[in-house]
Amino acid sequence: MLFVLSKTLGVALLPINFLVELGILSLVLMTTRFARAGRRLAVTVLVLLALVAFSPLGKLLLYPLEQRFPQRDASRGAPDGIIVLGGSVDTDLSSAHQTPIVAHAADRMLAPAALARRYPNARIVFTGGNANLISTEAKEADYSAPILEDLGIAKERLIVERNSRNTYENAIFTKQLVAPKPGERWLLVTSAFHMPRSMGIFRKAGFDVEAYPVDFRMGGREDLFTFTNMGTDGIMQTDIAMREWIGLVAYRLMGRTGELLPGPAKD
Repeated sequence: MLFVLSKTLGVALLPINFLVELGILSLVLMTTRFARAGRRLAVTVLVLLALVAFSPLGKLLLYPLEQRFPQRDASRGAPDGIIVLGGSVDTDLSSAHQTPIVAHAADRMLAPAALARRYPNARIVFTGGNANLISTEAKEADYSAPILEDLGIAKERLIVERNSRNTYENAIFTKQLVAPKPGERWLLVTSAFHMPRSMGIFRKAGFDVEAYPVDFRMGGREDLFTFTNMGTDGIMQTDIAMREWIGLVAYRLMGRTGELLPGPAKD
């Protein structure tokens, strides 16, 4: 039920979807005795759409997520394992064309290959099944593993978890699969904006991992108040950020994270 809600209500609340829904409502109201309210709502939707598309709103929402965990200090030593969260490969397109298609966050695939070369003794785990509400037999892990192998990771080093549908299941299923021992050090590779939620979930699941953020969507503080001349860029940034903030709130309310905005562990 929680998975269904995340794929229905959660998607409906994303800024661009929510604005489209309000736009449709305004048109409906214009055909009734509430036409004046409909016109006001339509103007409000247009103003909000302009803010989402061109203002720094998306950057302001993304910044605290991406900057929450610093890039890992290599001097901390070699890890025992590296966990790679899915989210790069489009399972439906890959299945349709019978070849892996990386549609998003390519850094999630490239970074593990570099880490595998740097730490030749570390185990590599890819975790990702099918996150679609109406699932098919296509599994992201089945298409991602060959990419990682082509990038130089030996097949015998690669452990594949192919049943998880979301980050919570990534953590639970991966822990069951690798059975981490006390004292082992594991890196968690995922997009920087997704790292706070991911770290909180893994911690709550009892799997102590170290953050290795990749796939940054903005620069530093100097980008916070810059406007964009491409509306699609602003819409995408705002949608990505809002999806994470909604997820953080929902997972905290469900008790799947220990805090609203997980941060670096206090040594």
